[in-house]
This record gives sequence, structure tokens and C-alpha cells, in this order.
Amino acid sequence: MDSIIIGFENLLQWLVKTFDGPLWDATVIVLLLVGLFFTITTGFVQLRLLPRSFREMWSGRASSGDSLTPFQAFTTGLASRVGVGNIGGVATAIALGGPGAVFWMWITALIGMSSAFAESTLAQVYKTRDDKTGVFRGGPAYYISKGLRAPWLGVIFAMTLIFSFGFAFNAVQSNSIVEATRNAWGWDAEYVGIILVVITAGIIFGGVKRIGQISAKVVPLMALFYLLMAVIILGMNIEKVPAVLSAIVSSAFDFSAMAGGIFGSLFSQAMLMGIKRGLFSNEAGMGSAPNSAATSDAKHPASQGLIQMLGVFVDTIIVCTCTAVVVLLSNDYGSETLKSVSLTQKALQFHVGEFGIHFLAFMLLLFCYTSIIGNYAYAENNIRYIRNHPVVVLVFRLVVLFFVYFGAVRDGGIVWAFADTVMASMALINLVVIVLLSPIVWLVLKDYQAQLKAGQDPVFKVQNHPSLSQRGVDSEIWK
Repeated sequence: MDSIIIGFENLLQWLVKTFDGPLWDATVIVLLLVGLFFTITTGFVQLRLLPRSFREMWSGRASSGDSLTPFQAFTTGLASRVGVGNIGGVATAIALGGPGAVFWMWITALIGMSSAFAESTLAQVYKTRDDKTGVFRGGPAYYISKGLRAPWLGVIFAMTLIFSFGFAFNAVQSNSIVEATRNAWGWDAEYVGIILVVITAGIIFGGVKRIGQISAKVVPLMALFYLLMAVIILGMNIEKVPAVLSAIVSSAFDFSAMAGGIFGSLFSQAMLMGIKRGLFSNEAGMGSAPNSAATSDAKHPASQGLIQMLGVFVDTIIVCTCTAVVVLLSNDYGSETLKSVSLTQKALQFHVGEFGIHFLAFMLLLFCYTSIIGNYAYAENNIRYIRNHPVVVLVFRLVVLFFVYFGAVRDGGIVWAFADTVMASMALINLVVIVLLSPIVWLVLKDYQAQLKAGQDPVFKVQNHPSLSQRGVDSEIWK
């Protein structure tokens, strides 16, 4: 088994070395441009309708059948977003890019909220109903195949998502759990990996409905506990917070440390690390959250778009910022030996003593584990798109479990690097596609806003938009 894992690790190192640089050169530019494109063309939807997104999320708790409620779809998406990216990812960005990296995480989130709205709205428009289970399915692979009439590209995207979420991101989560529990309690990586495989198997064989039910209960509670700890620390150091925020903004434009790659002269290390870790954390425009958004029985596509847009706000502007300030208020964030989860644990130890190390280890067990099952839900949706056959799904689940174990027992450097590489390839495809399908986003948003203006609770009726049937929309879903 060890020889197989070592050989596989060597293969991953070759893939990262060959493709990571060029992919991220393109991804940074496209990510920012597409975010600005949707921000402008939707009239700053992320600002105008942010209050409405809270209402849509809270009112979408009632169940109406086998499909996920809008609230469950939101928490499933949040389960994948809120995790190691908010804790270890923020710390890594600060360690490698300085305080200014946090500023670029904010920018990625703020303009990316409009991209998140667009992709999740499209996922709802093009969702389909599973004949066997009766639940809704959808996501980029579906709107690529139907909206662009390019099923071959849908399959390629589905494969990039499966490698990103089913394999690479789950390896990152398990790697972070191992790091945190080793720091706190000295747990052996191999044993932790085996335990994670066993309990993950117990969930993923239960189906997407169980994932949504678990996420709806666990995610809000664990996020509340983590934020409460962060708020307490901020309150203890309130007089220092303005200086920290000032340092974040002022160092964001320090181009003395340049990034590598073809376009390295355009990006500082702070900018590149902030965008990388921001995208890993909030997933805005990456094409992941739409897989969760499509499973909802929302009454209007735009309502789920707003709910998933809210997830980006909560993830980065609230949770990531709390982590960043906690880290920057400590005295060790500039240490070359501390990165990822260890840096955040050290920061909490600085503020609240040994309790901080144990507290974060426990929270990461919850954060990372719910991220694993949330990631799995995305990947399963796409494996079923490619081939919805019991044997194929079984093999896929076994490979997922392998990566959970692989991430637990291997070095974090290669695990994070592999995740970055596959994440960039996935995001590039989705970002280009949602721009090509932007007229549909505008049409749906216009319909939603017109009903709001008329004092109505928006309900989408496809018969009012006959042009959509010519763009691959299943009219039976929206009757």
C-alpha cells in the first residue's frame, strides 16, 4: 500500500509542476474579469439584493418532498465552503502573502458574489429530475450540455469537478484534520485516516438527502461556535483591530514580492495567494455550489442564486475575516515555520492559552468532516451525470475513500498544490460558460425583480418565457 501511495504522490508532483503555473496565470485574470462583468451587467446584484438573500434563505426551510429545501441546499453549499479554507487557507495566505492577501480574498468574494449568483441561477434553470429517486439534479455539467448544446464539454467539466471535490479537496480536508489533531492530542495520522474513511463511508452511502439533513443541523451550530470564539478574541483586543485592518489594506498593494508565472509581473504574492485561497474558500464562480443549488425545490431560479450568493458573503467576509484578524493579532504570523492550520492554532493559543489548540482541533473535526460530505455531494452529482450506474457510483465512492486516506497520511504541500491545480482547470471552464449563458441570467433576474416590484412572492413560470424552451430548458420542471 505504501508503494502505491508514494508512486501516486510522484505522479501528482509531476502534474502540479507541469500545469499549475500556466493555469493560474489565466485563472486570476478570467476570475476577476468575469466577476466584474456580472457585477456591472446585473446592476451590482450582490449589493442591491443582499438583504433579500437573507429572507430567501430563512423562508426556504419548509420541506415539500424528496428534494432538498432551499435552506438545506444553502447549508450543503456552506458545508463545502466553510472548512479548512476559512482556517488553514487564510493562515496560509497570510504566511505566504502577508496581511495584504486578506484584502484580495475580500475582493475575490465581493465581485465573485455576482458570479455565484449567475452560476447558481443557471443551475436552477437547467435542473432535471432523477427518474429513479425523484430528486432534482443539476449544475454546470447540465447547463453546459443543455444551454450550450455541448455535452462533450459538460463531461470534461464534470471530470474536473470530480477530481477537485471528490478527490483533491477531500484530501485537503483530511490532511487538515490530521494536522490539527496531531498538534492538539498527538493522534497518529494513519489511525485518523482509517477512522475518517470508516465514518465517511457511513455517510456517503446514505445519499445526498442525508447529507443535506446533516449539514442543515451541524453547519450553523459549528459556525456559530467558531465565530463566538473569534468575536471574544476581537473584543479582548478591540483597540488593536483598526491597526490590523489598516495593515491589511496598506500591504495589499505592496508589489515588492512578485508572484511567479508568465504574468508574474502583474501580480504580487499577496494578490495571488489571496485570490487562490479566496477561491478555495468561497468557491465563487468555480462551478461547485451550483451542484447544490440545483437540488433545491426553489420556486424561482433567482431565489436560489441569491441564497448561494449569500454563502460567499458568510464564508469570506465574515468567517475568513474573523480568522484573519485573530491570526494577525497574534505575534507569530510572520514565522516561516508556521503555516496552515498550525498557524491558526498557534494564534488561538496566544490569545486563550492551551484551550485554543484543543478548541480548534475539535472545530476542524466538524468543519472538515462536513466539508468532506459536502464535497462528496457535488462530485456524486457529476458522476451520475456522466454515468448513472450503480457499479460506476460504487467505484467512484471507493476512490473518494482512497483520497480521504491519502490526504491523511501524506504531506500537506503536495495535497494543497494538487487541489490548486485541478481547481483552476475547473474554474476556467465554468467562468467562460456562464458568460456565454449570461443572457439567460439577465432574463431570470429581470423576471424576479419585476415580481418583487409588483409586490409578489416571485414564482418562475416558464410559459412566460417561450424562448427558454429553445435554449434547452425543461419546461416540465417549471410548470
